[in-house]
Amino acid sequence: MSDIIHLLPDSVANQIAAGEVIQRPASVVKELVENSVDAGARHVSVIIKGAGRTSIQVIDDGKGMSGTDARMAFERHATSKIREAQDLFALHTMGFRGEALASIAAVAQVEVRTRREEDEVGTEIEIAGSKVERQEPVQCAVGTSFTVNNLFFNVPARRKFLKSDETEMRNIVQEMQRVMLAHPDVAFTLYNGGDTVYDAPQGTFKQRIVSVIGKKSRNVAQHLLQVDAETVIVKITGFVGTPEAATKSAPQFFFANGRYMCHPYFRRAVLQAYERMLPGEVTPMFFLSLEVDPATIDVNIHPTKTEIKFENEKEIWSILSVAVKEALGKFNVTPSIDFNTEGQIDIPVAQAGYVPQQPRVEYDPSYNPFRDEEPRSQVRRWRDMFDGLERDKGRESIRGGAEVDMPFTITEMSGGEASQGRLFDEERESGYGDMFVYKGRFLCAAMKSGLAFIDMQRAMQRVMYDEMMVQFGAHTGVAQKLLFPEVLELSADDYCLFTEIEPDLNSIGFELSPFGKRMYSIDAVPAQLSESSDIIKVLEDMLLCVKERGGDVKAELQELMAESLSRSASSARMKRELTQDERTALVGRLFASTNPNLTPDGKVIVSVLTDKEIERRF
Repeated sequence: MSDIIHLLPDSVANQIAAGEVIQRPASVVKELVENSVDAGARHVSVIIKGAGRTSIQVIDDGKGMSGTDARMAFERHATSKIREAQDLFALHTMGFRGEALASIAAVAQVEVRTRREEDEVGTEIEIAGSKVERQEPVQCAVGTSFTVNNLFFNVPARRKFLKSDETEMRNIVQEMQRVMLAHPDVAFTLYNGGDTVYDAPQGTFKQRIVSVIGKKSRNVAQHLLQVDAETVIVKITGFVGTPEAATKSAPQFFFANGRYMCHPYFRRAVLQAYERMLPGEVTPMFFLSLEVDPATIDVNIHPTKTEIKFENEKEIWSILSVAVKEALGKFNVTPSIDFNTEGQIDIPVAQAGYVPQQPRVEYDPSYNPFRDEEPRSQVRRWRDMFDGLERDKGRESIRGGAEVDMPFTITEMSGGEASQGRLFDEERESGYGDMFVYKGRFLCAAMKSGLAFIDMQRAMQRVMYDEMMVQFGAHTGVAQKLLFPEVLELSADDYCLFTEIEPDLNSIGFELSPFGKRMYSIDAVPAQLSESSDIIKVLEDMLLCVKERGGDVKAELQELMAESLSRSASSARMKRELTQDERTALVGRLFASTNPNLTPDGKVIVSVLTDKEIERRF
């Protein structure tokens, strides 16, 4: 019987490695840009075509490579970063495993041009599918230029599973944000076709934050509080945001030794510092860099190197929480009380030559409070309290037909005013009778099965959602023009997502027109939105809703947009008190909807207090 175990060819092994390292175009950008930073580049340019499917070009002014090094760089596990296993515990560079270039060359057509400063000519190499097709001397600038064409050209299955161009470009932008924030001393430029997405010059960490995040969070520099703490275990530097700048999608970045990382445990330490300062639905922004001994961390626990294991996790957690609290206290974010001046009278400063005048008190000397014939207190009219006591005798009880006396009339409480109402006629064909509002939020209606409580805002959300889904299908959204158009300014990653949902926004009544770089003029909005709605916030919440779902949202994009827009529109509409006719129409439309019991996001709309439950209370 022949042997069955054999070694894989290098081309197959490289493709297997590429499946872990190169998942999408953003992975190529990340690996090449990190290599440029490791090469000592002071300026890195990234040029994207076709969302990375067609071409990715990364140009740097680093130290370059010799002809032999350029050829060896594409071999598996070929690296200049480590020589022995002990070097893994003293890493000071971004890349070290030597798999990136070999993985990229296995699934794309790669062209590299590189030259060192001491060399007169450079080297050009072309590789496709791990096979070297050409290598020759060439005249080029000092540094390295990588061009990756036709990504996954020899792996059709992987190329087929790539997302839309907008989604892939958004992932590229996010990877660039992480690298740019981690290295503010390096200038970065990102081009998408003919558009400049980022042009970030060298500067301080704060300047880099403003250049990368500034378009997304206006006046971000005014809301940054400096964090600076140094101990034997860790040195923490960076910035946290003021509580006023907290949002549902606040930017949050952790860096360890110049490398971006995801660390939910440390994130909880930051959130604990903001305890009782923020409402539950928003989170603070932060940009924190941790410097630790490389021997105390392990960055090789994940193929993308975004997860890092710390040896002193608990100690760093405590130091981080205290450092953030100190920053918040140092800049007087929390209100302070001056007990020395509490309750004292504010005496104005006297001016030279000013003679104070005694204030004059005006009064009516003929006023007699006991002159009125009619008593002013309503308590004296105690008989009026029982007026109408017998009005509602004869009503049918919920106990199954027994006649009872009702010593009061049901009143409608809305906006602080009380108006006399009537008990509900349970025999109406519609199944619900007259309604009254409880605490401005709930509609109470007598049903045949008991007393129903309807959350008006959630009911309106369900009704609007169904209407919008019908409009999505028929492309018949009704728009209302804005007297003064508003301008929506987007960050680079939000802009990529916005271009994807723009056609669907137009179909439900939005009228949008380009208004500068990553800006839109909002000329009209759907008729469901009230005039008092914050249109910018509505669109930002809609983008957040789409981003939170993650993955390929194209199939459910219309449902996500209708859910977010109906939630915002119903919240804005409920700021105005509904009339009796509007409440009646709302209930009718609710029970004619696709699901009158639940909102699109699964919250209860109607709760019925049954007859048995009411009887049990007596």
